[in-house]
Amino acid sequence: MLMICFGLLLGFNAGGAVQLTAGPALPVPFLADVVAAGCAVASFGTLFSMPWRLLPLPIVAGMLGHAARWALISLVGANVATGAFIACILISIIVAPVVDRLHLPFAALGFSAAVSMVPGFFLFRAASATVELVSMGPRASADLLTNIAADGVTAFLTILAMTFGLILPRMMLEHFSLHPSER
Repeated sequence: MLMICFGLLLGFNAGGAVQLTAGPALPVPFLADVVAAGCAVASFGTLFSMPWRLLPLPIVAGMLGHAARWALISLVGANVATGAFIACILISIIVAPVVDRLHLPFAALGFSAAVSMVPGFFLFRAASATVELVSMGPRASADLLTNIAADGVTAFLTILAMTFGLILPRMMLEHFSLHPSER
């Protein structure tokens, strides 16, 4: 993520493009959001050489998880981290039994299904504002520091929520599915 932010910042500065500033993210229509999530999952799986026959599982799980996330954020008013947590729980519940039955790697399929929820937007805004902070020095406003902290904490909590959302159902399934003599 650090190198992605660095590359984007370098590219924006080299091309003279305007960098993102603090402010609310624009709402995305439900269908566009879910289809984009499916494309991100397929792209990630393909980039990391996942066999084509395995791609449908993370794509469907990722699209369902992203749909749940969209509904939680847009309709219920949940924050980004909570939406990602619930979505990743759903993804894990879908993926874990299938990977166990087919003896597939959970990490590869589970993470690829959740990759579209990585908070790149917040990470990039925090990185961009940090570059602005360094260039402004003592002239920087307190709002700039607040925006950096808010975006950084949102990204951190979202990644933490994704981690626990993916791992907890998996661990519970392993714990409760083992025969008592195997524990």
